[in-house]
Amino acid sequence: MKFILVVLGLVSVATAQFPRYPYPPDYYGRRYAILRQTQDTASDGSYAYSYDTENGISVAETGEVKNLGPAGQIEVVRGQYSYTAPDGTPIVVTYTADENGFRASGAHLPTPPPIPIEIQRALAHNAAHPEEEEPYNRRRYTK
Repeated sequence: MKFILVVLGLVSVATAQFPRYPYPPDYYGRRYAILRQTQDTASDGSYAYSYDTENGISVAETGEVKNLGPAGQIEVVRGQYSYTAPDGTPIVVTYTADENGFRASGAHLPTPPPIPIEIQRALAHNAAHPEEEEPYNRRRYTK
């Protein structure tokens, strides 16, 4: 009986050394290895990290604390990530997050349509002729 317990203990210790799932699954249940990974943090609150996976995903980000004076401090973050879309299109997104908010850019991201020429002319006319609106703004009421 002791022999069986010792053998089972050795087998369980030996099999515990091999990970059952070496890499976390992606959306479709597949697993990919991390090929390169770096992390760096500093005592002043700044940091940097990056990693690349075997399926072509690449991520890099840096952050630092920015002093805004009496308004306080904020974290300024810059980074980018890239991958290949299912249709084979390479996707690259760069982003910045600071006191002006989060801004991302990439060739695949949608952009607003151009302002029509008629509206551009109307806006230019309104800016060039502000006096036409003044009587409405200066209306005074008397009792």
